[in-house]
Amino acid sequence: MTLPPKIEANLVPEDQRLSVLPHFFGFAQMLRAEALTFGYMAKLSIDYTGGYWHYYKLDNGGFYMAPAIDTPMRVEWIGNGYQGTMSSDAAGIVATLFAINQLADELRTDAMVELYHALLDFGTEHAEQAAILSAID
Repeated sequence: MTLPPKIEANLVPEDQRLSVLPHFFGFAQMLRAEALTFGYMAKLSIDYTGGYWHYYKLDNGGFYMAPAIDTPMRVEWIGNGYQGTMSSDAAGIVATLFAINQLADELRTDAMVELYHALLDFGTEHAEQAAILSAID
């Protein structure tokens, strides 16, 4: 039995960044989605002080954002007691999952639910899956 191929994340090139958020969230919600993700990261990590973010498209239709930070980040979520250290990539996945989850709850659209599950599926394959899943549990 062959396993399905792993989900791939592709960094969005600079010249395509402006079209990414409207594609996934629509014009009405794109700024809110970005602001929610930034806000969740500020709540999650004392190491986050703002700055540039990378956008990633997943080949399963998903999307996430991650801060362009090269050092590990301390992450804590009071809601479930999680405390740990993870890469900025993994922390970005967590922050984006929280943001999409909130939008899915508020908007009640299939598109947001599907976007959440596409990213969650990628998170379960990520090298830091244990930390990601513990942080969102």
